[in-house]
Amino acid sequence: MYKFFKRLLDIFIAGIALILLSPILIPVMLILWLSGEHAVFYFQKRVGYKNKEFNIWKFATMLKNSPNMGTGEITLRNDPRVLPFGKFLRITKINELPQIFNVLKGDMSIVGPRPLMPVSFNLYSDAVKARIYDSKPGMTGIGSIIFRDEERIISLSDDPKKMYAQIVYPYKEKLEMWYLQKASMLTDFKIIFLTAWSIIFPKNQMAHKLFKDLPVRNF
Repeated sequence: MYKFFKRLLDIFIAGIALILLSPILIPVMLILWLSGEHAVFYFQKRVGYKNKEFNIWKFATMLKNSPNMGTGEITLRNDPRVLPFGKFLRITKINELPQIFNVLKGDMSIVGPRPLMPVSFNLYSDAVKARIYDSKPGMTGIGSIIFRDEERIISLSDDPKKMYAQIVYPYKEKLEMWYLQKASMLTDFKIIFLTAWSIIFPKNQMAHKLFKDLPVRNF
């Protein structure tokens, strides 16, 4: 029953969002088409529901060959591969909005575990892999909220890849497992509220106040 109502909520919110956000989406599409490398959307393989891969939609923010440059799939703060307008899109999270189409299609939900690239998904333990995508991945989720400043966090390390694999990912595992254990319409509504709150107040600590049983952050 929860999944049925969750899907109805996904379609309703995504449909309304597409209409309300069109005054933002259309100008962004025009700017991207006329600037940078003239690419509007960026499609990338992600692991989805029941571990099936799908193409996630995002606005193009980086050089087309960026996966083969610098730190590869890991993006740092002030990463030189990010295009000028792309930096604004990433800071505001507008680059994530095309995922509305993934939600309408059914690849994703509004709230859920973050959809990962196969190489990143393989960093999870086998126990987590076996369960984490029994729920559809989400446009937002507790991991996305806690790691809103992920690029800054990783940039503080002398070895970003090592920090990502040994510190960031283990904590993400705990967050996603926490969500799967607590998943409900009430939890989803709270996460949607926290997402909006984090856009207005990026440095807030509201998540730990609203969810007092979140895994403890050790970095």
